[in-house]
Formats: sequence, C-alpha cells, structure tokens
Amino acid sequence: MPLLRVYTNQEPATAEARADLLRAASAGMAELLGKPERACMVTLETGRDLLFAGSDEPAAFVELASLGLPTDDTERLSAGLCDLLGDPLGIDPARIFIHFRDMERHMWGNNRTTLG
Repeated sequence: MPLLRVYTNQEPATAEARADLLRAASAGMAELLGKPERACMVTLETGRDLLFAGSDEPAAFVELASLGLPTDDTERLSAGLCDLLGDPLGIDPARIFIHFRDMERHMWGNNRTTLG
C-alpha cells in the first residue's frame, strides 16, 4: 500500500481544488509506482507552519512510503511528484523535499493483520 503524505504551508483555493488535488495525487502516485489506485492512500495537510531556508515562501515536505519502492528510480519519482504537487499548490519544485521509504511487508498492517 503506497502512502503519500504532503505537508505544506499552502492552501488550495477552494474545497473543490483540494478534492481535485487529492484525486490527482492518488491517481498520479499509482501511475508513477505502477500500483493499483485501490491500494493507494494520500494525506494532505495544508496551512502548516513550514519554514525552509529561513523563508515561509510556498514549500512542501512530502513522504512517499511503499512496499517494493523502486529505490533505483527515485529521481523519476521526485520529478513526477514535484510536477504533480507543485503547480496546483503554487510551489517551486526547489522548495519541495521528498522522503522516500521502502517498507517491509511485515511493517504494514491492515484488516487486523499485516501484509507480510
């Protein structure tokens, strides 16, 4: 189950724009990882106190965790996630930091069991 967590000091302009961003992030993450969207989860935490390089200009911290994360392909994933999130939130890709985590199956739980 891939999980995309986005923390940003930005706010989508409307509730509809927020919903659109969540849907686009879910579909985009699934496509980038080659995983079914039914297994993907996205959280979006906006309006957060976030300071980067001494500036409160638009920025985001992103975490992508997944089973079998292609660790040799993180540059492509970084570009894809920056494209996916940067424009809708008005964030320069240079101000988006991404933490990638390749998770072990036994470290994910769901439906009263683990995936490993």
